[in-house]
Amino acid sequence: MVSMLADIVYEGARGVLGPFLGSLGASAAQVGLITGVGEATALGVRLFTGPLADRTRRWWVLAIGGYALTVIAVPSLAFVGGLGLAATLVIAERLGKAIRTPSRDIMLAQAGTSIGRGWAFALHEAADQLGAFAGPLLVAGALYESGYRLGFGMLAVPGALALLLLFWLRAKVPNPELYEHEQPGPKPDGSGRLGGAFWSYAAFSGLVMLGFSTFAVVGYHLSHEHLIAVALVPVVYATAMAADAVSALVSGRRYDRVGIRTLVWLPVLAAIVPWLAFQNVAWVAWMGALVWGAALGLQEATLRAAVADLVPRDRRGTAYGIFTAIYGGAWLGGSTVTGLLYEHSRVLLSVVVTGVQLVALAVLLLVVLPRHD
Repeated sequence: MVSMLADIVYEGARGVLGPFLGSLGASAAQVGLITGVGEATALGVRLFTGPLADRTRRWWVLAIGGYALTVIAVPSLAFVGGLGLAATLVIAERLGKAIRTPSRDIMLAQAGTSIGRGWAFALHEAADQLGAFAGPLLVAGALYESGYRLGFGMLAVPGALALLLLFWLRAKVPNPELYEHEQPGPKPDGSGRLGGAFWSYAAFSGLVMLGFSTFAVVGYHLSHEHLIAVALVPVVYATAMAADAVSALVSGRRYDRVGIRTLVWLPVLAAIVPWLAFQNVAWVAWMGALVWGAALGLQEATLRAAVADLVPRDRRGTAYGIFTAIYGGAWLGGSTVTGLLYEHSRVLLSVVVTGVQLVALAVLLLVVLPRHD
């Protein structure tokens, strides 16, 4: 529930970031760079916050601090008049996610032991996307009625509710570690190594994200080409988040049955995205956004569950930090290159993304799956 409320806040803003940054004078390449740096921050800083969570075990403190930064930064966009400050707040919001996420995922892995981690993280992702569906629709209504100031400012309300619920939850469940019972799985070997299976999985995920754009570039295309009204861009994002939620539930259940093999469809979906999303026909581009959401949901539902299953429990925070740093660095590259190629040639963009995803599929089939079988 906390994550759902927080998603209303930051996903409500993210659905319109492309047009908003464009209104401040940003080009497609700058939109890709700013949002890519934001994603890299959200994921790369976990190299430090992951081990910090393992070392201090102050999971609640880190989670509350991270959520607080996010729900303050986003509504503050209502008062921004320049591109520099807007970029700073976008990155600050993502920094909040970097601070909280390793600790949150550790607690989810603990609490989800009894029902299957794939399903537990899938339920969490679905709740996330319920918020990600509602948030953009709220912002769309505010944009239609008034503009960006009301759209961002009203997000302070679900942000405050998220913090109140988080403090209540901490009081009720001060030690979520008690939910987890001894389970078979990787054990510490004294070397501090995370293992080849973990590294091959991280490499595959990095390759996929190297050929994956942020939604802001898709939103920029929709508004720049005048395919739909700016107020409808968050609606497109909301439907993509709905596709994300459905994909997460299906793939989470499947992960508990067949494991990493669930990810075979991920590079296929990611390769399809640019061929649809960057067309000049509104409904085709919208379909591309839905495929984008489905690919993201497939990855998100299995990503955290697989990491928890691949490494010793006392190294989970560190593993989450390293994994998401690789993932985020690749997404920074993917979103930046996508923005640059978009301005040069959309056909070339689609060909390059398809090539990257074919390489990712080969790595999955020839390297990752043999290590897990």
